[in-house]
Amino acid sequence: MTGNHPARGRRTTERKGDVRERAILDTCEALLAQKGYDAMTVGDIAQGAGITRGALYFYFGSKQEVVTALVARTVEHLWERSRATAQSDEPRQAIATAMQRTVDLWNEHGLVMRTAIDLSLTVPEIGELWNHTADLFITAITAVLERAGIRAGSAPDQASALARALCWMIERTFYHASQESRRKLREASATCEHIWLTSAGLTA
Repeated sequence: MTGNHPARGRRTTERKGDVRERAILDTCEALLAQKGYDAMTVGDIAQGAGITRGALYFYFGSKQEVVTALVARTVEHLWERSRATAQSDEPRQAIATAMQRTVDLWNEHGLVMRTAIDLSLTVPEIGELWNHTADLFITAITAVLERAGIRAGSAPDQASALARALCWMIERTFYHASQESRRKLREASATCEHIWLTSAGLTA
């Protein structure tokens, strides 16, 4: 009997830790909207999460580590969307679905993704996460283009090269649109979808 108690205790601690870590990340995301990355402090994050600074340092060593973990959580959603795009059979529908999911994600977590892009060149961990995400999207876009009849290969007019250009075009377009309004995000989506359809030869 007594031998089971420590295991139960560990599981309870893990669940509490998960809840607390989620609160830290949720607070960090809210503070990005309220103050921005540069202005918010570890103390702000701890206060918003309802814990002490010392307790926060049990989970993360710095503000940068909190933001990196927040980016990691957000890009998991991006990875899920890229997999869904790659697995869809009909190219035109795959493109429409991918763009709608992209709009939804930028509406929900645009500040996190803008912060990730801003920090990707100066914070190696965030840069690695973001570049890995881009690679997954490029793979998914390549699969859609190839299903639409674009020849496989890395030459400028072939699928992987077109996919890379499309991926970074979508990133830049949504980055700038997200600084303005949700209407601009919808306009960005329509523009990117048209360019993607054109690249796939599906506009006729």
